[in-house]
Order: sequence, then C-alpha cells, then structure tokens
Amino acid sequence: MKRMSLTLIAPALALTACQQQPAEPVASNEMGTMTGSNSMTGPVDPGAATDAAGYIAKAGAGDLFEIESSQVALDKSKNQKVREFARMMIDQHRKSTARVKAAAGEAGLAVPPPQLMPDQKMMLEEIKAADADAFDDIYLKHQKTAHDAALALHEGYAESGDTPALRQAAAEIAQVVRQHIAHLADMPAS
Repeated sequence: MKRMSLTLIAPALALTACQQQPAEPVASNEMGTMTGSNSMTGPVDPGAATDAAGYIAKAGAGDLFEIESSQVALDKSKNQKVREFARMMIDQHRKSTARVKAAAGEAGLAVPPPQLMPDQKMMLEEIKAADADAFDDIYLKHQKTAHDAALALHEGYAESGDTPALRQAAAEIAQVVRQHIAHLADMPAS
C-alpha cells in the first residue's frame, strides 16, 4: 500500500514543480538562445563560460566560425573592404586560437578540436547560400552577431573564469574582438 501511494504521489509532485513559473521571464533572442534568468540558476547568459572546458570549446567554435565564414567571403565577395576584413579575420582568429591553446597548455589542459555550435552552423549555411547581391550584407550581419557573442564570452571569462592563464588570454582576445567590432562599424552598408 505504501509503495502504491508513493508511486502516485511522486509524479504528482514532479508535475506540480514543472508547472511553477520562473521568478523572472525567460525569453529567446533572435538566435533562439534562451536569455533572461530564473530562480533556479540565476542569469542565463549564452556567452557565459566560467569553467575552462566550456570557455575553450566556445572560443574554439567562435574562431572556427570566423575563419570558415571569412574563407567563404574571400570566395564570394566582390567588395575589396569586405575581402580585406575577411583576410584579417582569418589571420587574427587563427592567432586567438593559438593563444587559447597556449594558455590551456600552460594550465595543463587539453584542447579538443573545435566544433561549430548549432547557431554558428546555421549562420555559416546562410552565408554559403547567399547570392552575390546579398552576400556582403549577410556576411557582415553574421560577423556582428558572432563578434558580439565573442566579446561577451571573452570578457565574461576574463572577469570570472576559473583558470588564470586562460583568464589572461581571454582579456587579451577581448581587446582584439573590440577592434573587430570597430572595423565592422566602419564597413560600408549596401
């Protein structure tokens, strides 16, 4: 009898807990990433990574997106300023990847091969599929989105990351990302 009543009570309690509303609203940004906060976990920040493994993975994915999307730009863009920006992205994001790897090595951490996140895969596919007339606008729009996320990631880790060598690398990389954002602001709109 006790076993049967526990079997009925446990699912009811779980259902009641699932129906409770969060203390603050949780919304979805334009990339479909959850933002806002809730009472169980605090702020939900898509760029936040305070553990070394999370930071390494997100930084690697960001650099990979910048490099791959910029290689497409070199193939498809006819605008010389966009092409120069793409070359700079390839060069500087290779350097930031090397900087993160060096800092991880200094801390005795392994660096797995980077993998794009789902939103980065979607943006890369949009860039690849863009026709000649829309290419530069789509590429630059996604560059802005990616750099905003990268800045949040690197600044956040520099402030509260768990590995000193990576925190220093994140602070250095954040300065470079700020420069990229400034370059993007100067890019011609079509």
